Amino acid sequence: MTFQELGLSNELLMAIEEAGYVHPMPVQEAVIPELLTQDHDVVALAQTGTGKTAAYGLPVLQRIAELKTAESGAESEWRALRAAALTRAVILAPTRELCLQITDDLEGFGKYLPEVKLLAVYGGANIEPQIRALKHGVDIIVATPGRLIDLINRGAARLNDVRYVALDEADEMLSMGFQEDLDTILETVPEDHRTLLFSATMSREIERIAKNYLTEAKTIQVGSRNEGAENVNHIYYMVNAKDKYLALKRVVDYYPKIYAIIFCRTRMETQEVADNLIRDGYNADALHGELSQQQRDLTMQKFRQHRTQLLVATDVAARGLDVDELTHVINYGMPDDTENYTHRSGRTGRAGRKGTSICIVHLRERGKIRMVEKTIGKDFERGKLPSGKEICAKQLYRVIDDIEHEEVLDEEIQDFLPEVQRRWEWLDKDDLIKRILSREFGRFLQYYANAAEIEEVGTKSKDGDKLSEKGKKGKRQKGDGPEAGYTRLFLTIGKMDGFYAREIIRLVNDHVRGKVEIGRIDLMKNYSFVEVPEEDAARVIDGVKGVRIKGRILDIEAAEPRQSSSRTAKGKGSDETNKRNKRAQQNEDGKHSKRAQQDDDGKRQQKPSREERGYTESRGRIYKKEDWMQFLTPGKKSKKENAKREHPAPDGLNGEEPDFSEEGWARRYPKKFD
Repeated sequence: MTFQELGLSNELLMAIEEAGYVHPMPVQEAVIPELLTQDHDVVALAQTGTGKTAAYGLPVLQRIAELKTAESGAESEWRALRAAALTRAVILAPTRELCLQITDDLEGFGKYLPEVKLLAVYGGANIEPQIRALKHGVDIIVATPGRLIDLINRGAARLNDVRYVALDEADEMLSMGFQEDLDTILETVPEDHRTLLFSATMSREIERIAKNYLTEAKTIQVGSRNEGAENVNHIYYMVNAKDKYLALKRVVDYYPKIYAIIFCRTRMETQEVADNLIRDGYNADALHGELSQQQRDLTMQKFRQHRTQLLVATDVAARGLDVDELTHVINYGMPDDTENYTHRSGRTGRAGRKGTSICIVHLRERGKIRMVEKTIGKDFERGKLPSGKEICAKQLYRVIDDIEHEEVLDEEIQDFLPEVQRRWEWLDKDDLIKRILSREFGRFLQYYANAAEIEEVGTKSKDGDKLSEKGKKGKRQKGDGPEAGYTRLFLTIGKMDGFYAREIIRLVNDHVRGKVEIGRIDLMKNYSFVEVPEEDAARVIDGVKGVRIKGRILDIEAAEPRQSSSRTAKGKGSDETNKRNKRAQQNEDGKHSKRAQQDDDGKRQQKPSREERGYTESRGRIYKKEDWMQFLTPGKKSKKENAKREHPAPDGLNGEEPDFSEEGWARRYPKKFD
């Protein structure tokens, strides 16, 4: 099928042909005729990079152009002028980058429709030019929800005549917390408008928004729900947490012509990885929410123009990026949900090209790999990190290939050849080749000459692509040592203190400078264990040790290894603390019984006192017999106060004072007084 068969106007066909498009994508074949010939709402589900923008953009441009042509021939000149200033369509996008990308695409499609005016409005930019442009009249507003609501409240954006509302990347808008903003915007537009909802995944949130805002919507689904992009291969490398950055460098070095986005989970991690790559000589840059709009625009411009080879970005900042010829997507850690992974991997393998999605994960993330496999219906291939020799060979072939394809400027260098030949006449062919190669990729030779091989955790099972797992059922047994690359710390605080995993993570974040990746947390009644990377252990101990929590001073130190109970703790704790550490470890292994807790004299070890466990304040006031006897035998002064009470106490005891040591002397429930 061709674009001519879809019923598009000649103006749009000319622009499409100039852009180099010949055949429509499957989602375009299904959606464009539906929007041109029908008037109901539409829900379109298709993978990222399959041409969803053109699927709704081309019909909206054609419909608005036809509407303006019809209104321009109206009898009243005033009516025609008024119609020219009305906003007919609103397209909502979750991020500024996607907003600008959609606007650029629509301006290209509408090249021969000068009467249709578009405007991108988004936060982070000066609002005054946007207000002035809206006053002159705009047919299509492409906006982020927050900025559009701001313009509505200022009276600059008037949506009373909107015919079309398109929600691009609707699932991401909901996950970013734009639910209330969408409610506000959709309540502003007329009830008879058409809603066009486009998404890569069909989550519960999308089903809810379709139910609330769409009327008799037709669902158009291209491919299976939530499946991964068809042209993308999925590979993962399993390494220790401390080796993730070294593994990333090996992956990048192994693909000399890589052009990739590296996804990180947080802004801090994004900037840290980008800084390290730049320091190590890579052509990289960072993209995250803490950058100004001007910085983000410049970063994206450099990346689109291939002046930046590696873009390190967060999920939100990179949402909707349409970059040609992206070869790889690298997940520097798995996202929390499979929908984010689907959007990440959809950045590559676009427009029929092949792409590769690489995941660099550690043991704690292996479950996410299996979860994504099940959701997208595709198997992940376990990769083996290339050796230093393999990387150097790849880089060598790149240098040779670049030299072979280098364009020779005969005329320009002719005048300089005699001097060059004179200077190099003492060099033979072999010496010259060695010097050129050393100059071009000597950095890799020097780095990998002494680089240790990265240990890959886990082994392959009989199937060849499944992870072998610790223990009979694939879980680390309670009491095993920490994961490789991690240090296990002992804290004198537990569940009785109201401390659970969230509180421990917050404790570390509040008192330790810099980013710390928290590993496994084991919660006990009066103490806890937490695992942190080996290189961060000393920093965590220094930051948390001595912190006052609920009237007690917190103690923290490296836990004793299970296999050597006689070994002292790694930290500089006292002998008493080491004994507590050992006792806590035995309790965790199920060996802490009353019979086993005996010292060398055969006597039962005593539980440490409250002072020894770090408490500096008493549990409460200790009352004696004289303190409560005053309520049974009130004195003269207390009788007046007693009479004022709602339920006065009896005036003294009846009979002799009972022997309180005898059982059953007191009533189970207090006697009620009239």
